[in-house]
Amino acid sequence: MKIKTTAAAAVAAALLAAGCGGGGIGGTGAEMGTLRASVTDAPSCYEEVNVTIQAVRVHQSSGAEDDDAGWSEIAVDPAKRVNLVTLTNGVLEELGEASLPAGKYTQLRLVLAENDNADPLANSVVPIGGTETALATPSAAQTGLKLNVDIDVEAGKVADVVLDFDACKSVVPRGNSGQYNLKPVITATTVVSDAGMRVVGYVDPSIALSTTAVSVQTGGAPVKATVPDAAGRFVLYPVPAGNYDLVVTSAGHVTAVMTGVPVVTTEPTEVNTAELPIAPDAATMRTVNGTVAPATATVRALQTLASGNSFEVSWGTVDATTGAFSFALPIEAPVTLAYVADPVALDFTADAAVAGEYTLEARSEEATATEAIDVSAEIPDIEFVFP
Repeated sequence: MKIKTTAAAAVAAALLAAGCGGGGIGGTGAEMGTLRASVTDAPSCYEEVNVTIQAVRVHQSSGAEDDDAGWSEIAVDPAKRVNLVTLTNGVLEELGEASLPAGKYTQLRLVLAENDNADPLANSVVPIGGTETALATPSAAQTGLKLNVDIDVEAGKVADVVLDFDACKSVVPRGNSGQYNLKPVITATTVVSDAGMRVVGYVDPSIALSTTAVSVQTGGAPVKATVPDAAGRFVLYPVPAGNYDLVVTSAGHVTAVMTGVPVVTTEPTEVNTAELPIAPDAATMRTVNGTVAPATATVRALQTLASGNSFEVSWGTVDATTGAFSFALPIEAPVTLAYVADPVALDFTADAAVAGEYTLEARSEEATATEAIDVSAEIPDIEFVFP
């Protein structure tokens, strides 16, 4: 792995050091730290999602343009083709590490290879039961998929950053063409400890399926998600320290929510054991259909407990050509339970007051629109239109 820092940045650092008695980027030009990058994935709706990664670029300015001075780069050489679907339950794929000036980095770009004649499937998708198809990437993929980050690289220390690439949300079909677009949904988490920052538990083996998702959420936003393994075990990692709602969704079952799950840096949080798995009851599912314009918008379904806690139940894939989306949502009430350490029983209770009640949220760039629905009865098609 190689590091590239522009000559202009080096000159600027030297001038600052000379003028400020040892200032410069992160202190002085001699103060260097190490940035290490890895990639992982949330649950996927596909058999394979392959991306070929060429580099990870970082900058201390969130507004820096492609050709501005000051970029540092971890070059992945040779480029690494990664099947994101294999990176669940805490599995990470290392991309490399490099030395760079100490300081705070606020912009990161993930650079992907281009599908070309030499490698037409550098980025590809394999639908469930389908064949491998080239994945069309945005033009920005070759200059870097941009993320706003907050990474402190300390002198003489290693900063670990994990890129969480949500393959299911990132791959969008184009009508009935059999083609797919990459619309990247990526988050970056700085790992401050390998000892903790993880939630471990079990769902019942009967729902240990690819259609089951386990996530930790806060304020209605998933922070980390995964699928259970064949035994029902799940590992959510890395998760920043804090308190979360643990949400279990499974096709044909009610949603289960464990509130107040603490995550610390010093040790894993084990929410239950294999002998005491989370086993949501069966549910009747209601399909909700609709369209959104423009088709670049996103749509998701949220539910709010009587306690006021909101959480994402489902994400609707929006067709890149027609703007069509669809959800299958439980009619029956979600079940809830407050976290306790070393539980002797898991007595989830139905939150009957919110049975069947959801909010669809559409987002297009900075604009948001919502629609409250009750799936206890048939729902007419929903239409979202943004200016």
